[in-house]
Amino acid sequence: MAEALPYDLLIWDWDGTLADSAGQIVATMQQAIAALGLPPREDHQISELIGLGFSDSLSLLFPQMNPATVVQLMREYRERAPSTAYAAPLFAGAADGLAALHGAGYLLAVATGKPRIGLQRSLAAHAQLAPLFLTTRCADETANKPDPLMLREILAETGVAPERALMIGDTEYDVAMARSIGVPALGVACGVHDAGRQLRAGAVAVVEAAHAVPGWLAARR
Repeated sequence: MAEALPYDLLIWDWDGTLADSAGQIVATMQQAIAALGLPPREDHQISELIGLGFSDSLSLLFPQMNPATVVQLMREYRERAPSTAYAAPLFAGAADGLAALHGAGYLLAVATGKPRIGLQRSLAAHAQLAPLFLTTRCADETANKPDPLMLREILAETGVAPERALMIGDTEYDVAMARSIGVPALGVACGVHDAGRQLRAGAVAVVEAAHAVPGWLAARR
């Protein structure tokens, strides 16, 4: 008889966890800040907030400004600026790791701070991944991280108990979101928050990157 899986459902963050997108996100934001004449920010100040929803990120990046005004400026800029958007590449081994986990019987889902249009673009570019995910949630259609609403919705849709799910992400926001409703969280060290920060937030462990997740799970069976 096959050994039982340690979890039933693996819920993945996208940016910094599956996709190597931090550089693209920072560069795009810096272009917008310069074009709009907003107060300059260092790259690390922007990357620090990757994973949060758009509005929350801007509120923290420009605390001295009216949040609604900044959000509106950014949205108007996006509408009129020439589109340079592209889907960031996946981290090495991420696609193979997801396929292996799906084949082993795990349910897979995505919980991301990306807007729906951004995730759709990414899944279209990496078409081999789309059939692997049972469901996905994006920040513009539910509450932003670290609010756990997107996880609650995924658990309700899949019928999986919190302790039988595992959140996998690269930030303390992912960890905090999961822990607040009793979902264990596994960190990856390839993204924007270092391993120590994720462990202090309550991650059960931190692995090198997405490609290492199948081995970590296999060791727990």
